Amino acid sequence: MTAETSVPSTALLAGADRDGSNYTARHLLVLEGLEAVRKRPGMYIGSTDSRGLMHCLWEIIDNSVDEALGGYCDHIEVILHDDASVEVRDNGRGIPVDVEPKTGLSGVEVVMTKLHAGGKFGGGSYAASGGLHGVGASVVNALSARLDVEVDRAGNTHAISFRRGVPGAFAAAGPDAKFETGGLRKTKRVPKTRTGTRVRYWADRQIFLKDAKLSLDHLHQRARQTAFLVPGLTIVVRDEFGLGEGGSKGEESFRFDGGISEFCEYLATDKAVCDVLRFSGQGTFKETVPVLDEHGQMTPTQVTRELDVDVAMRWGTGYDTTLKSFVNIIATPKGGTHVAGFETAVTSTMNEVLRGKKLLRVAEDDIVKDDALEGLTAVVTVRLAEPQFEGQTKEVLGTSAARRIVNTVIAKELKAFLTSTKRDAAAQARVVMEKAVAAARTRIAARQHKDAQRRKTALESSSLPAKLADCRSDDVDRSELFIVEGDSALGTAKLARNSEFQALLPIRGKILNVQKSSVTDMLKNAECGAIIQVIGAGSGRTFDIDAARYGKIIMMTDADVDGSHIRTLLLTLFQRYMRPMIEAGRVFAAVPPLHRIELVQPKKGQDKYVYTYSDRELRDKLMEFQTKGVRHKDSIQRYKGLGEMDADQLAETTMDPRHRTLRRIALSDLEAAEQVFDLLMGNDVAPRKEFISSSAATLDRSRIDA
Repeated sequence: MTAETSVPSTALLAGADRDGSNYTARHLLVLEGLEAVRKRPGMYIGSTDSRGLMHCLWEIIDNSVDEALGGYCDHIEVILHDDASVEVRDNGRGIPVDVEPKTGLSGVEVVMTKLHAGGKFGGGSYAASGGLHGVGASVVNALSARLDVEVDRAGNTHAISFRRGVPGAFAAAGPDAKFETGGLRKTKRVPKTRTGTRVRYWADRQIFLKDAKLSLDHLHQRARQTAFLVPGLTIVVRDEFGLGEGGSKGEESFRFDGGISEFCEYLATDKAVCDVLRFSGQGTFKETVPVLDEHGQMTPTQVTRELDVDVAMRWGTGYDTTLKSFVNIIATPKGGTHVAGFETAVTSTMNEVLRGKKLLRVAEDDIVKDDALEGLTAVVTVRLAEPQFEGQTKEVLGTSAARRIVNTVIAKELKAFLTSTKRDAAAQARVVMEKAVAAARTRIAARQHKDAQRRKTALESSSLPAKLADCRSDDVDRSELFIVEGDSALGTAKLARNSEFQALLPIRGKILNVQKSSVTDMLKNAECGAIIQVIGAGSGRTFDIDAARYGKIIMMTDADVDGSHIRTLLLTLFQRYMRPMIEAGRVFAAVPPLHRIELVQPKKGQDKYVYTYSDRELRDKLMEFQTKGVRHKDSIQRYKGLGEMDADQLAETTMDPRHRTLRRIALSDLEAAEQVFDLLMGNDVAPRKEFISSSAATLDRSRIDA
């Protein structure tokens, strides 16, 4: 035993290692090849949870999509097998099976075992591709307990399997079968015209978390998105594992020949104010990249790159912006230089044309990005060889030249649209520009309104409306705001409420129909402005639900036609300008009773007054009393307004959390809700008239308040 090893470990830690003398080269761990991937998987796939599992699948699918981008493949099949394996098939050219001279390995082995190796380097095989770093297939191989590859090429099927990155063959099915190392082998003959690749793998559960699983919804969403981006490509997703709802199995097929124009229409949820605009162009840039020469040395070489731009965009009546960006069909959810170039071009071009056409007054400031993009749905795609991404997950494009080229293409094409002299295009362009100007003026009006509130003098205790009867509690989760119809109901409600946590805001008559009005008109309306001011979270795009002053907003209107109309107008205001409150389930409608039955000589424990909330409930209750021999007065009171109740009755039936009934306003289908609001409250009269006429026969006439 040497002197060094005889020293106790504590002495090494406390003494000899303190000056670093014991830290030598033998302490350095050298990870080679796929071993590095297994040691630090997060560097390559982001995480080892469900997201990492999905990332692995898309690395394999993207290789097949790259064949489709090159025009060599038009059918991709993704199979989720019942043994937890995943298979991806394509009818592309097939991975090369000949021997790569530098390594002496077959092309399949190089692609599957060597990091930063593949057909995407050097520009010989792919002009543009999704997998750019050359680590996708090899990373999936490294993180799989078993991976099988079959390639149809040159009249033969070639096969090879891998166990955690080691090439060979399995004696039977499944990742636990007997395994022997080996190389690529021919298994059978096929027609020479048949080409393609099949990759099947079992994710290594030593690497991934136990609860990591694939998401069928995410897979369908991504497959649909890819089919939009590659017109003519069919992607079939077959679920044999049972990831569907309730463990159901099934098959979905995606193919869209309309490309990103169809994608733009699919993404848009609001009513269009212009046709889908399709802008495309290209530009070149120079880039210095290291290239491997014939002597095996990396030599800096200047190359000329081409960048293709293809954009589909259209403006709608809404105020939300939906922008999807892609590089070689790979989504870049966090944007990058191509998105920056697009946004700059739209804003600057819009300002240039607005000034030229004098739609912006001389004293007015230029519109900003948010004004120009309000209500815009756009799909921005660029294609180029070897783009620079930030990280293997490819969420942000870093190629600096993309900003300039996209800006130039979009500025030229958009200006041509905005200045078009064709009647239809000119009319649409004017609506788009007026929408942007209106958005800018609304933004400025909202800012001025906010500044005016800030300028309130310190002598004023609150800038809230004087008619607000606020509550004492500042606990948002507990507090409730009742929006009450009319001052008469307000007086009763003040006596009926619990002032500790229940606030009251009266509104006079019917508020503005905001579906027909501009944002500026809405802000000028006293009732709408008071509601937004009292809730305190802003409106529209700037709405911040965390700033809301009340946990529940309760609309308390009369149980008649006018009350229903006022409730509809209030819902229109919330749906259009404070939608997050509805989405969070914080908007309610109070349900006041319709009838009061007074019992004659009620029994012990029986209430003297019984309330019913519908005509049917009244009939059932009267039938029940008749059956049980319970006597009641013949004069049954029918409430038509909240003011007809006294405070005790209103508290007991409508406001006291222990006894009341509230109807939560839900927004389960946004698109359907938008259509209904537009039909009932919008500017277009003809569809509403047709709806009323066609629905008249189904109306229960007893419900008409006449």
